[in-house]
Amino acid sequence: MAWLEVTIQTTPKNITLVTNSLTAAGFPDLVIEDQSEFENFLEENRDYWDYIDEDFQQRLQGLSQIKLYLEDTDTAGMDRLDGLLSRLSLTKTVSLLPEVDYEESWKDSYPPQPIGQRLTVLPYWLADMDTEGREKVILDPGLTFGTGAHPSTQMVIEAMEEAVFPGSACLDLGSGSGILSIAALRLGATSAVGVDIDPKAEDIARENAAYNGFSAPAFTALTGNVTTDRELMDALSQKQYDVVLVNIVADVIIALSPVLPSFLGPETTLILSGILDSRLADVEQALTNAGLTITSCRQKEDWRCLTAQRRTT
Repeated sequence: MAWLEVTIQTTPKNITLVTNSLTAAGFPDLVIEDQSEFENFLEENRDYWDYIDEDFQQRLQGLSQIKLYLEDTDTAGMDRLDGLLSRLSLTKTVSLLPEVDYEESWKDSYPPQPIGQRLTVLPYWLADMDTEGREKVILDPGLTFGTGAHPSTQMVIEAMEEAVFPGSACLDLGSGSGILSIAALRLGATSAVGVDIDPKAEDIARENAAYNGFSAPAFTALTGNVTTDRELMDALSQKQYDVVLVNIVADVIIALSPVLPSFLGPETTLILSGILDSRLADVEQALTNAGLTITSCRQKEDWRCLTAQRRTT
């Protein structure tokens, strides 16, 4: 089946009107590329974004357009679209897309990902692949953050190879897909607890753990915010952890810093990542203020990964 990509140029002022008109006319599946919409999204979610791809931002500069896709044989749909665009005094450009099996082609974006010395992250459809002696971390990569491709995740796993030992108990704050908890279990930990503020992440992490043969009590997935949920924090802090993992963004790490010592024993290794170099000093100061001692700093591209321990007097 061949598809047509239809691009409609508009303006930031009119993009909502055009989008609503297209939806009402039976074209609900739209791709909006608009600089102001993107900037509004960033502003509303600034606590969760430290880094935005500069090339992507450049491509959006001054852009306000809508894309939709029609089968090349859908003449009735094209006629309906032309009538609507005529009434709105808009024009379109049409490109014929190459025939691709889209249901399968997206999988090409998730090749096996060797990380560190001992692990390879695999999408579930490659679970039987020979990884030449490396332990497998098997994921459904399309569901939530944490596929192993990002430098921040890679550095955490590399640090975990040094920190996790047989029998370790691990706590993963901001667990996302559960990749770090699963990696900890593959590296010899006997238990891992993954916590995320997104309820969907709890189910996804549990499903990914099952791909790897892990379930409770080895792996536990929870939903909650340890900075605001005192009951959750108290329950988690009752247990002694050998390794605590925090792979989020700088602002969230700073907000977490005051409560992190509650999860650390005298010998616990804290691994923190998702920190841009430009925010490193802010994070280091917050950790120091919380009574933690930074013991190492890894770097990869613009990202930094810290290890720390509770300060002893």
